[in-house]
Amino acid sequence: MKMVSTMNYKLLLYVFNIMLSIYAFSALDFNKIIKKNKVIETKIMALILSFISAYLLTNFIYDFLSISLIF
Repeated sequence: MKMVSTMNYKLLLYVFNIMLSIYAFSALDFNKIIKKNKVIETKIMALILSFISAYLLTNFIYDFLSISLIF
């Protein structure tokens, strides 16, 4: 039973952090960094970076809360 609630908690963290990171990356203008006429590639890169940052942030929050509950 504990495993199911842990997975639900982590899934909610993933969804929240993905939305948060997509919102944060939408403020950046990647078109100045990437070559001209590469709009689709720029959007794909921003999406991948959003997933990466959401994964890292979720694992950090989850581990931090797990450790803080132990001590």
